[in-house]
Amino acid sequence: MKKLSLVLAMIVLACAVAFGQQAAPQAQDLGQDTAQQALQEVSISRFEDPGFWKVTIPIDQGVITHRRLDGAPAGREPIQAEVDAGINPQDQYVLGVKTEFFPPRGMTNIFVEPRRPLPVPGIAKTISVWVVGRNFNHNLWVVVRNNAGQTSFLHLGKLNFSGWKKLTVAVPPNIKQRDPHYGYLSGIQIIGFMIVPDLLETYGSYYVYFDDLRVLTDLFAEQSRDPDDMVDSW
Repeated sequence: MKKLSLVLAMIVLACAVAFGQQAAPQAQDLGQDTAQQALQEVSISRFEDPGFWKVTIPIDQGVITHRRLDGAPAGREPIQAEVDAGINPQDQYVLGVKTEFFPPRGMTNIFVEPRRPLPVPGIAKTISVWVVGRNFNHNLWVVVRNNAGQTSFLHLGKLNFSGWKKLTVAVPPNIKQRDPHYGYLSGIQIIGFMIVPDLLETYGSYYVYFDDLRVLTDLFAEQSRDPDDMVDSW
């Protein structure tokens, strides 16, 4: 009787081990399926061509100009994917914007926009740009638009610092970037930047500089897309 009980216990133990070995990969695979990502940092603009950008301010609030200048932030790091591919892109200029405010002081906005919206591949996670803020209490926003035509303003931060600083903002999940029916309709476009000057500091001349606009994005959907899929554009 003891031998029979021992045999039955060994059989039960062997079955439990076998079931556990089969169940573990299934749970692991499920975790991978629900968290599949291919995160990569990509360059959106290096601000090398001033003709690609336009700057505006209400005509009754001041005069605004922009130009290309030599320079670059010393703390900038290369994009690893470009290093791995042996790419050494030209990046020796920055975009400078000069605003001359009219008295008296008034509430206004400064816009720095590309001539055409800048498309972002994949599903954007964060947006970053290097800025010289000149230690003013102005606020910098990046303006984005999804494929549904919805425009959003994301706060990059205050410009109350000296020298170059990398400003980064996370793209919130409430901005729809993926259409479950049409996989090619994904991502966002960067429409430009908006500077909201502090009312007490809207006087004299204000200088601001931009360089190296990047996005951390998830390229999993693009890399796994079926190349034989049809495009609904007829």
